[in-house]
Amino acid sequence: MKAKVSESLCIGCGACAALVPDEFDFNDDGFAYAVNDEVKEENKELVKDAKENCPTGAISVEE
Repeated sequence: MKAKVSESLCIGCGACAALVPDEFDFNDDGFAYAVNDEVKEENKELVKDAKENCPTGAISVEE
């Protein structure tokens, strides 16, 4: 599974990084990005939750 964050949609609210800090962080411009090329097995459900809870729909998940 891969997670991506659209910088054009991200508002930097921090919900994803708070929910799954192993998978999301912030760049120098204050926007979230996916840390890993592949989501760790133990984080897959949390990443799906982060996608569903992103207020702008900036997170996409590719199985």
